[in-house]
Amino acid sequence: DPDHAYLLFKVPHLGLSKVIGRFDEVDATLDFDPDDIAALRLDGVVSVASIDLDDEGLERRLLGSDWLDAEGFPEARFTTTSVAAGEAESFDVTGDFTLRGVTLPLTLTARFGGGADNLLTGRYTLGFEAQGTLSRSAYGVDGLAALVGDTIEIEIHAEFQRVP
Repeated sequence: DPDHAYLLFKVPHLGLSKVIGRFDEVDATLDFDPDDIAALRLDGVVSVASIDLDDEGLERRLLGSDWLDAEGFPEARFTTTSVAAGEAESFDVTGDFTLRGVTLPLTLTARFGGGADNLLTGRYTLGFEAQGTLSRSAYGVDGLAALVGDTIEIEIHAEFQRVP
């Protein structure tokens, strides 16, 4: 459900605080059986140009070729490769994450929020949240290393609607 999908990121800035942003255009498909978590399959795509930092100048800079290169690489993708039980009712979803043409493994720690019939849409809906980290320099996003941290925290909140 794109109207209820949120992909946030947090980046250390000057060692003093964190810059928090989001991507506004996120789409994903999910195959999920709560009785067989290991069979979960998630395929997600993010429009890099949909970055939102509430600062148009900074957004334009980050979309340029020395950072995210949205023109050359308009999408970031995640495709599940494995799922394993985690701690405290969580599960680890590992997949191939592609950014700027570089594909590396990425593990997200996820939690299933539950499922219910959505009275507004008439569709059965599942809720999830997930967190993970990645190294921006591993994907070739390595500018201003002295000012901007390398470890990017990712936070995802999403609802998925069953298709008829």
